Amino acid sequence: RFIAANNRNDVFFQYLKTGEYHPAPSIQTIANAMDVGAPSNFYRILDLYGSSYASIQQVIDGFTYNDEAIKAAVREVYQRTGYLLDPHGACAYMALKEGLRQDETGVFLATAHPAKFKETVEACIDNSIEVPERLKAFMSREKRSLPLPNDLHELKKVLIARS
Repeated sequence: RFIAANNRNDVFFQYLKTGEYHPAPSIQTIANAMDVGAPSNFYRILDLYGSSYASIQQVIDGFTYNDEAIKAAVREVYQRTGYLLDPHGACAYMALKEGLRQDETGVFLATAHPAKFKETVEACIDNSIEVPERLKAFMSREKRSLPLPNDLHELKKVLIARS
């Protein structure tokens, strides 16, 4: 069984509730990596379950949380345990907490360090946090981009030239 956590960009949550998929413009939230109004993995999930809404609904439960709930979870977990969640991990934690059945053991996954969202997390816990040296080094790197036209042939040329 899988528990899907959503922020306010809850297109998949709405699908789980209604069986209807309605992509929408994304809404900016504090869990910004989840700010997707048309999730690309939706079609992978459909394919995995033979486009059967009933099959998907049997094995996936969904939950959705707004910014205030996310902030409250970061604060509550930190105050109660000393563990510091990032906003995305807070969504996952709440969904697991809300969706876990009595006879189950669950795991929630978070992939970002809370310091990556320093200002948001500090505001949640009313305390400052340290940025690990490796994250500082990564965040201080120069950002580089290469503007390209919307042309597959041009992309291929650039990739081949750089390999």
